[in-house]
Parts: sequence; structure tokens; C-alpha cells
Amino acid sequence: MRLLVVEDEPQLLRGIARALREEHYAVDEAADGEEGLFKAQSYDYDAIVLDLLLPKMNGWQVLATLRKTRRTPVLILTARDGVPDRVRGLDNGADDYLVKPFELAELFARLRALIRRASGQADARIDLGEFTLDTRKRSLSHGGEIIPLTAREYALVELLALHKGEVVTRTQIYEHLFDESDDSLSNLVEVHVANIRKKIGKDFITTRRGQGYILDV
Repeated sequence: MRLLVVEDEPQLLRGIARALREEHYAVDEAADGEEGLFKAQSYDYDAIVLDLLLPKMNGWQVLATLRKTRRTPVLILTARDGVPDRVRGLDNGADDYLVKPFELAELFARLRALIRRASGQADARIDLGEFTLDTRKRSLSHGGEIIPLTAREYALVELLALHKGEVVTRTQIYEHLFDESDDSLSNLVEVHVANIRKKIGKDFITTRRGQGYILDV
């Protein structure tokens, strides 16, 4: 899953981005509101972490402008802890609101929930026929046995699982799994799909030629 973190405090921005990458998210960064809005409008993120007190354009303005064209889940992360601020944020298009200082475990849990809900999936466990995907544990299991997937392989399975029954294009996979520093012109998607099939079975992911991939379970 691909996230955007918009935060003007350099050390905090680096810390959040590093922690999210350690959780195997693809992460883009923005240090001011204008850059954050540009990236939010340019890429199809799974969720955005947005500070309010930003230079060039504040978080309220970023959110209001973004909501004219995008429904990307937004989690406001700010030191503004007053009830009026929380109400304003949620009423003006934010999906969640977390006050600084915060625990990383709570940030991770809230982001997982936002991403699931955006795909119409309320439960952390997703039934995939003979397999079960657990977004909280970030694991795929079969008969209670965990299948050893790399972080990128798991991310691809999770993306397809959140859209099970739907064709996910190669472009969509790149948009959601790789950040702006990755090489989008390589055959990484095909390599990961092939490796997953070796571990799980060739029928787990179906290729729709000329369209993309689907978990038809």
C-alpha cells in the first residue's frame, strides 16, 4: 500500500516515513502544503497523513481542495487537540484525526482501518477461499499455516484481496505498491506475481490478458 505523509517538521517527517516503510508501506513525503496537494492530486494513494500547520498552504486548505476531486482517505495528524478542531477536520472531509504526541502502533492501526474501509472491508481478516489474509498481522495463511511471503509479495496479495473479484491493472499495482523513487518501467509486477504463484499455486492469481490481475475467489 502507498501512503503520503505531509509534515513540515523534518525530523518527524523522516521518523514517520521510516516507521511506515518498516511496516512495508511505500511512502512518499511532502514538507509543505503545496507539495502535499500536488502529490495527492497526482498519485492514487491508499491513505494520506496530513498535518494542519503547514507552510505555503495549511492542512485545512489542502483538505478542502483535495476533496473537490479525490476521495483518498485522510488522517489528520496534528498538535491541535481541541474538540472544535477535531469536529472541523472530520466535518470537512478528514476520515480520522490523531493528536500529537502519538504512539506509532495507534497510527498504524488507524491507517490499516482507513485502507480497509475505503475498500469496503471492515474486518482485518479477509476470506480468500482456502486462504485467509490478516491485514493486522500482515500475513497470508492456509489451513492455519503462514505462507512465507516477502513484504512486496504480501502487499500485492493484500491489494488484490481488498479488490477481490475485480481486475486490478498493472498501472494500479504500480500506483499502490511503489513509491516515487521506484523504477516503474521494470517488470517487477510480473516477477512478484510469478513468485507468489510458485509459493501458493498458479491458480491463486488469475491473469486477464491485456487487463491485469484478479483474485476470483
